[in-house]
Amino acid sequence: MATKGHNEVKESLREMTRIFRPKDPKKFVKDYVRKYHIMGGYEEELTSVVEHELGRMNSSVS
Repeated sequence: MATKGHNEVKESLREMTRIFRPKDPKKFVKDYVRKYHIMGGYEEELTSVVEHELGRMNSSVS
């Protein structure tokens, strides 16, 4: 995944996290990777992006 494409994937995933507010970040990323044909090996990193975004959303709501 190229750097530019990688940043676009992360930003897209952040936006989708804000929209859908997934309960299970790992399953959400797994479905995202499958649906958008993202190369394997990035699930851990993308899961941390989702978890971080959910944490930001929860801290701003409280």
